[in-house]
Amino acid sequence: MTGQAQTASIERAPNTQASLTAAAIATQVNAVSTEDTLKYLPSLVIRKRHIGDNFAPIATRTSGLGSSARSLIYADGALLSALIGNNNGNGSPRWTLVTPAEIARVDVLYGPFSAAYSGNAIGTVVNITTRTPDRLEAQISATTHVQQYAYYGTHQTLPTWQVAASVGDRFGPLALMAAFTRTNARSQPVSYVTATSLPAGTTGGYGDVNKTGAAIRVLGAGGIEHHVQDTYKLKAVLDIAPGVMARYVLGIWRDDTRGDVQSYLTGTASGATTYATAASGATTGFNSAVYTRDALHVSHVAELAGHGGALDWQVIATRYRYAHDRQNNPSPDTASGTTLATGFVATRNDLPAALNGGAGIIARQDGTGWDTLDGRVLARAGGMGTISIGAHADHEILNAQTQSIANWLDSGSATGQTRSASHGQTRTLALWAQDELALAPHLTLTLGGRQEWWRAWDGYNVTLSSTANTRLVQPTRSFAGFSPKASLTWGFAPDWSARVSAGQAFRMPTVGELYQTVANGVLLTNPNPNLLPERARSVELAVEYRARRGSLRVSLLNELIQNALISQLNAATATTYVQNVDLTRGRVVEIAGERRGILGRVDIQGSITLADVITARDTVFPAAVGKQLPGVPRMKASAVVTYHPTRQISLSAALRYASRHFANLDNSDTVGNTYQGFDRYVVVDLRAQFRVSDHFEWSVGVDNVNNDRYFLFHPFPQRSFFASVGWKL
Repeated sequence: MTGQAQTASIERAPNTQASLTAAAIATQVNAVSTEDTLKYLPSLVIRKRHIGDNFAPIATRTSGLGSSARSLIYADGALLSALIGNNNGNGSPRWTLVTPAEIARVDVLYGPFSAAYSGNAIGTVVNITTRTPDRLEAQISATTHVQQYAYYGTHQTLPTWQVAASVGDRFGPLALMAAFTRTNARSQPVSYVTATSLPAGTTGGYGDVNKTGAAIRVLGAGGIEHHVQDTYKLKAVLDIAPGVMARYVLGIWRDDTRGDVQSYLTGTASGATTYATAASGATTGFNSAVYTRDALHVSHVAELAGHGGALDWQVIATRYRYAHDRQNNPSPDTASGTTLATGFVATRNDLPAALNGGAGIIARQDGTGWDTLDGRVLARAGGMGTISIGAHADHEILNAQTQSIANWLDSGSATGQTRSASHGQTRTLALWAQDELALAPHLTLTLGGRQEWWRAWDGYNVTLSSTANTRLVQPTRSFAGFSPKASLTWGFAPDWSARVSAGQAFRMPTVGELYQTVANGVLLTNPNPNLLPERARSVELAVEYRARRGSLRVSLLNELIQNALISQLNAATATTYVQNVDLTRGRVVEIAGERRGILGRVDIQGSITLADVITARDTVFPAAVGKQLPGVPRMKASAVVTYHPTRQISLSAALRYASRHFANLDNSDTVGNTYQGFDRYVVVDLRAQFRVSDHFEWSVGVDNVNNDRYFLFHPFPQRSFFASVGWKL
């Protein structure tokens, strides 16, 4: 269920909004993880490649899946957005710290029109609210999900299971809740190994074309993942005095993942499966798709808040740390026995022997994380309106390095040469104020402003050359900027309103964009310590109808972003780099509506987004001017129809659609339906929920029932079957 009614939050956001309740999630969505709950909301796309995926960024009206830092995701005030990066990898939100069963509601804000949020709100803000027990409660659920996958030479049945349990109670002024979730998931391939031709001495593979239309040979599948993930939650809420509350939330997430490969090749002489991707017999192309991941992340949230009378206030602090985060690969080195000046010997570890151990590489991000501190006050000032003021601080730390390791299957194995290291810190301080003033009975003006001071420091990179490690100390950076906001709302008829909003926002470069070097197979991501902040100027006109049984909204958005931060692959140097694009321009029409109780038993909701988002000026890469921005389709749409034949049964059908879009800034990737391409897709999902009693329910469903086989760089899930059973006290 979506709607645009504003929530009664302390910052009084004047944005266009959409909301989702726990009841709507249970009725409409085959939800295994939290990001699933958002997939039918207007203009949003979540890149969830499979169940257990750790890297699921959100795309918005004018920003693609590679712009994770243009959104803010919160759960009970804790920042889930990983503002250490702006990508679809380690910059993805930490959705796993919330489970669908604990969600009370989700509120989504569109655009940078609230002074309470930083420029990362250019795209959207998602506020997830979870339950607090008022009495003894307990619940347990079991879910299974089975995907049938077939592409090229890979044919798999991929089962997933999940168990979740929680218990909570209130003891006078103290409410306590504990929750646990375990997910055991198997995925389809997330990558394919390709070459321009068959390696010498091999046969097999599949002929195809790459995203630019050039002929390729698909040699095998990679990144076939098996995840075992645990989430632990503890929440304590204490009513200190009437209207005064203290809250603490502990979240712990653990991940154990194994990525495997499947070769489509056989040796012409031996007839046995081979992993050779070069005439020398080296298996470098497959090695990067074989890995283990071991992670333990810890989140703390502490809040003190008061409400009542003319004043509401809140102070909330959060800390998120990678206690450890490691990924291991068998060594892809192509020169065996090469001795560097430092004494390190590069060792080649070819498949299939590498599957059983041997030399490798370990990538560590231990100690990486972020801290936030926010203080907010809302005062109801009578004739002066409703005034909100606040202060904000955040601090991000990047600590990443890769090292050689004696046995890649053992994270405790002896390490050798440092191959690369990235380190740096960023900090933002901000003061903001916002005043909501009633100019007339049906006319409300909201004015706000946000002043920010940003600093980046302690940056350095270490790289391995042919002779020794090179340490490069990066420059310290600072910036200060002011972002004005304004919104005028007019209730021009019963149930009808019009709102025009304008806002400026600065999106600061992330510590990863500034400092992180990432080796991923044969591709290298280079940092850029001289990046400038993005400057967005957005104007939206929204006309809205709201009534008891439904709503309809039409929004027109115009957005200009100077110095847009966009990551692109330079094919000539095989490097991915972030650059400041002089100017991008976005024009969007968004239509969203719902109607409940049609013929008494049918609910329907839907949205359509038409977007013309282009590069308007780019002095460095003129070929991109006038071209569609990466990851932003010209059209997105969703629809959900729910039928309630009885009060205990609900039947839902949902559709998601996106038109063809691009990966490259100049739109040179002309083929969408191939690995690394971005294809159009039409996905239909079905769900049936049966509430047997107040304590017991079960559900079944099918995702992608039409079995659309599409790519968003990676191959996406095919037809999948879902079943869940739950009991609650």
